[in-house]
Amino acid sequence: EVQLVESGGGLVQAGGSMRLSCGISGFTFDDYGVVWFRQAPGKERERVSQISMADGRSSHADSVKGRFTISSNVAKDTVYLQMNKLKPEDTAVYYCAADLWGRIRNPYASEIRYWGQGIQVTVST
Repeated sequence: EVQLVESGGGLVQAGGSMRLSCGISGFTFDDYGVVWFRQAPGKERERVSQISMADGRSSHADSVKGRFTISSNVAKDTVYLQMNKLKPEDTAVYYCAADLWGRIRNPYASEIRYWGQGIQVTVST
């Protein structure tokens, strides 16, 4: 069974930092990738950052470039999202998702099969 578990969320003051973790188990493919999404109530889901577990290639949405950094520890099957200079508009439920790299590279989130339950990040003013 594939399982993804997010951790590290909570409440943080604007301008502060927070690191999210995504632990992955049960994924038997070597060439997989991980993507962080976020969704706030009443808003569409946004693809934030993604990374290849095979070669470490990563990318970030324009809305978080220069502030967020995705990284991985392949040996631990763990992906991190370091979030700095947080803004109230970063408030959302953050989800990690994983699949074969080809599916992660696909621009449509519906192609990604395995998702965590999400974790709340709240940035206060």
